[in-house]
This record gives sequence, structure tokens and C-alpha cells, in this order.
Amino acid sequence: MRFGRLDLNLLVALDALLAERSVSLAAERLCLSQSATSSALGRLREYFGDELLVVKGRSMILTARAEQLIDPVRAVLEQIRTTVSVAPPFDPATADRAIRIMASDYSTEVLLAGVLAELERVAPGIRFEIQPMNDAPGEAIDRGYIDLLLTLDYAISPDHPSRVLFEDDFVVVGDRGNPALAGEMTRDVYFSLGHVTPRFGKSRVPAFEDWFVRRQKLQRRVEVVAPTFMSLPGLIVGTTRVATMHRRMAEIVVRSHPVVTREIPFDIPSIRECIQWNITNNNDRCLQWIVERFVAAGGSDRGATNNVVSIAGHLSMDRAEIDANFRKDHGQ
Repeated sequence: MRFGRLDLNLLVALDALLAERSVSLAAERLCLSQSATSSALGRLREYFGDELLVVKGRSMILTARAEQLIDPVRAVLEQIRTTVSVAPPFDPATADRAIRIMASDYSTEVLLAGVLAELERVAPGIRFEIQPMNDAPGEAIDRGYIDLLLTLDYAISPDHPSRVLFEDDFVVVGDRGNPALAGEMTRDVYFSLGHVTPRFGKSRVPAFEDWFVRRQKLQRRVEVVAPTFMSLPGLIVGTTRVATMHRRMAEIVVRSHPVVTREIPFDIPSIRECIQWNITNNNDRCLQWIVERFVAAGGSDRGATNNVVSIAGHLSMDRAEIDANFRKDHGQ
């Protein structure tokens, strides 16, 4: 079908090329040959009078004109899809679908692994790609690069719907032979020890516990910065260092590593893990069925709200204030 001189089928190819910034990756996403995708790029270049993608070093980058086209093209395709598509009946047993999920290794370990094992039995045709957290998860949802995002309620986008999956708090984890963990953990001992904490992405975004402690102007001696949550146990075993870890993950870790847990000797808020999707997918029956499976596994059937306060003792910030400070410090 044509609109003016433009073959509208090329919009689908353009969207893939703009998202992947690679002819080969776009071809894979479109289920086309590389030569067919390259031909589509040539026709798009001719229509727009612009190179759109240019080679720089070993990769391709978008021209200024191509950057301008990203959001309009995505919006047009979403409008067409939601306007003319008739949703077929959804049957998990026969569904054939690929779902892209962005999640931390913590979320993958404590929730996704179990749910995906169950879904293999009841929905064997649904495939999953788990992507690591990056510096702009909100943009990934906005632009449709992923289908589902698992992240803290403080970090979800206000522009798209979400559900709470579960709450979790924190414990101190250290080597079983660490003499500092022989008894109850005290505030003085905690702050005298060396700490291991994860930071993520190119911007080295801190984990929530690290961000919160610094926000409270409490000084810890961070001796090791880890790349992931699941790398923490290996970096404390055989040392006198400790890590402040999510309780759900710590319960898994103590079963496979020679470590022990102790309660944190000061107040720190619990976190709420949420699942979010693009608002245009509200009527996607497959996606919503998967969301319900995650919510059920997480043990929460509440909608996402921001008014639960889980801070005790001397802390003065309520949850709304933490949310505002978190977004401010993370450029949201």
C-alpha cells in the first residue's frame, strides 16, 4: 500500500532500522534477508533524501534526520496497530510469541527464573529474552524496545501502567567465618567494616541501598564495586567485607555459599519491585496474561501506588519524598 510516493510497508522496516541501528539486526527482527533489508534502506534513503544510517568505525549511527523520525514512525505504527488490529482469542497452550523483558539479575533470580520455568509447561510457544538493566529503562518502554520492565517503584515511568510484584527488605551478608558476624550486628561494627556494593551501566548507577545510605549522609567504606547483584557473594566469601543484600536474594545465597546474614542495625526502607509495560499494550491479552503470572508469583495483587511508608525509627523521609529524591538523583 502506498501513501503518496511512500510504500507504507517500508515504515515497518524503517522502525526496525532506527531501533537496531544495524541492517543485519533489523533483518533478523523483520524475518527478512539481509539483502532485502538493505534494499529497503536504499528505498528509504531515496524517499527521504537522507542517508538515515551511516557507517562510523565498526558500527552504524543515525543521521540527524533519522533521529527526528524515531518517535513519529513509532507513533504511526502503534496507532495503526491499535486501530485496525483485531485481537485473536488468546490460548497460552498454542501462543507463539517472543517477549522482551528488562530486569536486573536480582529480579531474574528471585522471581523470573521460577515463573519462566512454570510458563515453559503451560505456554511452551512463548519465548523470552531477558535484557540487563541499562541507563534508560524508561526510554526502552517508551520506544517499544522491550515489552516488560521489572524495576523499583521509585524508578518506573509515570507515563505507563504498572503493577506491584513484591516487597523486600535488606540484610547484612558476610562470610561465615567473619568474626564481626559472630554476634548481633551493631551500627558501629557495620560502619567499621569494608563493604561490597553493585553499580550498574555506563553511569555506574548505585543500588538502592547504596543510594539511600549516601542520601542519609552515612559514611561506609566501599572497598569493592561489583557489576551485578549475584556477584556479591563471591566477593565477600573469604574476606571480612560485608554486603547489604535484598533478603529474598540472601535466602537463596545462604543455601549455596558459606555466608551468614544479620539484621541491619539502622532503619532502611523496604523496596517494592514493580512490572511495567507500554500503555499501548493495555489490551495485549498475551502480555497481560504474563503480567498476571508474575504478580501471582510475587505474592502481590495490588496496583502500583506510591503512598505506603515502610520506614521506621528516626528517618524523616516518607515514601513520596524518597521517590522524589530518587528521581532527582537519577535524572528522571
